[in-house]
Amino acid sequence: MDFRNSEPPAGPRREDILPDTATAAVKVVIVGGFGAGKTTLVGSVSEIRPLTTEETMTQAGVGVDDTEGVERKTATTVAMDFGRISINKELVLYVFGTPGQERFWFLWRGLFEGALGAVVLVDTRRLEVSFDVIGRLEERGVPFVVAVNSFPDAPAYPLDDLRSALDLPVSVPLLVCDARRRDSARDVLMTLMRYLHSLAVTPEAS
Repeated sequence: MDFRNSEPPAGPRREDILPDTATAAVKVVIVGGFGAGKTTLVGSVSEIRPLTTEETMTQAGVGVDDTEGVERKTATTVAMDFGRISINKELVLYVFGTPGQERFWFLWRGLFEGALGAVVLVDTRRLEVSFDVIGRLEERGVPFVVAVNSFPDAPAYPLDDLRSALDLPVSVPLLVCDARRRDSARDVLMTLMRYLHSLAVTPEAS
């Protein structure tokens, strides 16, 4: 095969190259139930083109995946989502989104390796799905914050009522977000970083 006239392999896009000033990187994970908005949050906050593994939902998931409340959803993450955001010139966050269906939760072990913390994304239309998600994080000893994604048709509850329903300690941050908005998604990640910092300087807070 003659490669003399072949196009050179394409390199990374300019905006995908890690800044030379970056000196530290932190891995965080976005978890939540099926359809909670994890892929949307990773995509909205990422400064690079996000990696997604979304596939069209098929008949194979009928009777297996619980789609109550998200019946219009047509695609699902089957492995992970990945994005990157620079907090400042030195600190970079690598953001990984997990699959929402329980049948893909076996992938969590690899995705959580090396992660400092997690964001639990909650959909109030399917609040009960969050119980198992939070329980798994507590079993693993992973620090986390909880972000309630504001869907237009989702019921709104006072944060104190949601904290009680989710049985969250007062020390765990709980906030409302819109995963579609970059500024809101970034606020969620900054809340997680501040929480992780507070645990580092006052370990007894955990």
